[in-house]
Amino acid sequence: MTTFVLVPGAWHGGWWFEPFARELRRHGHEAYALTLTGVGDRSHLMSASVNLDTHIQDVVNVLEIEGIEDAVLCGHSYGGMVVSGVADRVPERLRALVYADAFVPADGESVWDQVDDTWRQIYLSGIGADGYAMRVPDFGLDPRASAHPLATVLQRIRLTGAWERVPRRHYIHLSGFHGTPLIPTYERLRQDPAWTVHNLPVGHNILATAPEEFLKIMLAAAE
Repeated sequence: MTTFVLVPGAWHGGWWFEPFARELRRHGHEAYALTLTGVGDRSHLMSASVNLDTHIQDVVNVLEIEGIEDAVLCGHSYGGMVVSGVADRVPERLRALVYADAFVPADGESVWDQVDDTWRQIYLSGIGADGYAMRVPDFGLDPRASAHPLATVLQRIRLTGAWERVPRRHYIHLSGFHGTPLIPTYERLRQDPAWTVHNLPVGHNILATAPEEFLKIMLAAAE
């Protein structure tokens, strides 16, 4: 049995990953679909002080309090920033990393640094009400999507390189994502022998566009 820890992208809570977590459990594994501070059913904790470090600590706390070791840690989209920070802090608790069309930062990079002005405008749109919450974009997200803390995409991550001790790293590029900011990440990693890179010709919502392929990749990462 493997333990999977699943970290959603911006504006999404654990509800997004929960159906996939149930599928992993049906295959005999344990799975945690996490909700990060300030989002989803933890939206009441939204504040100007919620940043990337907060979200990294959210996941580290789950790993430590639940006594999780030898886990497969997966992040979707923005969640890649979070799992990178987690892996750098507690690499000894992880068997593999899976980035599902996600950011893979270098030390000192933020999401803001890795996107173009179109995405920066999406992040800044609607924050005037309080100055720190990114409203849900107008491109057809699930009705359960909620505002996301702006500071999480502005803060630059600090990595020591300890995350490279995680023995297996998978990257899933979704080439059907129109306007994706992740092509440079894909191009960089597919030339790196330390990574197993997958290219699926589908959109960014991998649970809707390629659930069976995603499941196969996740199960393979656990073997």
